[in-house]
Amino acid sequence: MTPGPATAGDPGAAARWRAERQEAAAAHGEALERRRRADSERARTMLGEMVVRALREGPEPVPLRAVDPDGRRTSRTRLRGWYLRRDHRVAVGTDGEYYVLVRPGGLFGALRRFQPVPSEPPLVIGAGGRDGESIDLADALARVLAGG
Repeated sequence: MTPGPATAGDPGAAARWRAERQEAAAAHGEALERRRRADSERARTMLGEMVVRALREGPEPVPLRAVDPDGRRTSRTRLRGWYLRRDHRVAVGTDGEYYVLVRPGGLFGALRRFQPVPSEPPLVIGAGGRDGESIDLADALARVLAGG
């Protein structure tokens, strides 16, 4: 129901319509958030299993480096782990956490020591990104375990 001529004489009808729309939008947002949390938990489990297997069977973790937004310069971090994308912008640490390794750009970013913090892991890395390079987390993990 949309407000219009039928509700023109009933100001309460328009208010009810707005309240219903707000409730529907809130319910939709809550459902999306529940799905995002469930996907993140699945991804977190996958990362943990991959780390256990890699530490047991290889490949060995490497020192992780952060990259600036244009991808030209890198800087050391205190982390060790495995890169999940070929451009080294995301990785899983030996702690099983998911890290985005892009440091802030500009002079301030270059001068400041950058220490990545864990992020919520997605089931699809790079989904919705502009570069069109998305990869399923399962595929990225399989590639790491295969040594590639």
